[in-house]
Amino acid sequence: MDWSKIKTIFIITFLILDVYLLYQFLKNRDANKYEVITEASVEEKLKADEIQYVDLPKAVIKDQYLSAKPKMFNKGDIAKLKGQMATVKDGTTIESVLEKPVQISSKFEPSDLSSFIKDNLLYGDHYQFWEKSNKLNTITYFQENDNYPFYENINGMITFKINSDNQIVSYEQTYLEEIDKLTAKEEILPPLKAIETLHQKGLLKPKSKITKIELGYSTIIQLAASQVLAPTWRFVVDDKDSLFVNAFEGQIIQFNSDEKKSVE
Repeated sequence: MDWSKIKTIFIITFLILDVYLLYQFLKNRDANKYEVITEASVEEKLKADEIQYVDLPKAVIKDQYLSAKPKMFNKGDIAKLKGQMATVKDGTTIESVLEKPVQISSKFEPSDLSSFIKDNLLYGDHYQFWEKSNKLNTITYFQENDNYPFYENINGMITFKINSDNQIVSYEQTYLEEIDKLTAKEEILPPLKAIETLHQKGLLKPKSKITKIELGYSTIIQLAASQVLAPTWRFVVDDKDSLFVNAFEGQIIQFNSDEKKSVE
């Protein structure tokens, strides 16, 4: 038996095996790299579905959690309201009937009511227009803080009632006070990341367009005497539907008339 030849054969065999294993390793590594490189970006995925959006904020935005308390109205508050018959419901809601209805145009613009709200309602300059509902015959304003609205907050809004003659005849008002900063400012979720979440959950339909993006606050903890609010992205789709995303945690927020729900 020629051990020298056998030894040479083993060495050559192991070298071939090593080369093969090295080849397979490099092949798998390159394949993994290729998968990472070719994975579609958020922008590419949106483009593929023909989803458009307005210009996004480019700068890093920082914000913080807030706390607030529903205001308890009293007789002194009611006494300030002239030309109306006002009462307080449950301590936190003003219900008022106007002695002289306010006529509004069929082509209503928020600016039409600006002076009336400022001059005739408590804290009137602390609210901003939200929507006019022809179905409910209402006009709704949300309370704001530093120009950021409190979305769908039943403790911080004005709801005007409109009659068949297109006149405002009454309203209900709630108000949040003692608005405090709970935490130091920290970086919030970039709007593109929030858009990606909406797309992944199927809430952005193909060929839709995000026509407006803004930042506000929504309630995440509701207690009897106070609440905690978090920064919240609002995306208006096709100039009609609003989608909301918690700007810290990234959950999708869905509102109904009575409560707020988060979609994981």
